[in-house]
Amino acid sequence: MKLKYLVFSNATALVLGVSGLPSHQLSVQAGEMSRPQMNDGAMSKQKTGMFVAAEHPTQGAVSIINEKGKRYLVFDKAFKSDMGTDLHVILHRDATLPKGGLKKPDYVTLSRLQKVSGSQRYAIPNNINLANFRTVAVWCRMFNATFGYALLPTTSTAQR
Repeated sequence: MKLKYLVFSNATALVLGVSGLPSHQLSVQAGEMSRPQMNDGAMSKQKTGMFVAAEHPTQGAVSIINEKGKRYLVFDKAFKSDMGTDLHVILHRDATLPKGGLKKPDYVTLSRLQKVSGSQRYAIPNNINLANFRTVAVWCRMFNATFGYALLPTTSTAQR
């Protein structure tokens, strides 16, 4: 009996409390409850950039996330590029990559490419200031060939 009373009174309080809110606040609160909280430092997602082909077909999206104080470059599940020798993920200073090869001071290597398709992520070292880079690219080091690239998604929180 006490359990039924407790459940009924809590349900009534919830309904009365929500019904007193204006309709625009109801939808905002419901949307906030359905999304993961981003303020606790666990994970926050930034904007998304789209890959374009350079010397080989490359497609998919790239985003930057902050997770527990670390930054990661994330390729989505639609990412796809050609197979190649010695493929790397790099950050480049320019918005478009030059044809005919890259020069060392203009880019920094994050890692070897994990796979040519599908979701993957790469840690961004703390000593890299993303404000100094405009693009992310899939690049063949052996032949100095850019397979594809995307504008780096930028926000103030991602650029420390």
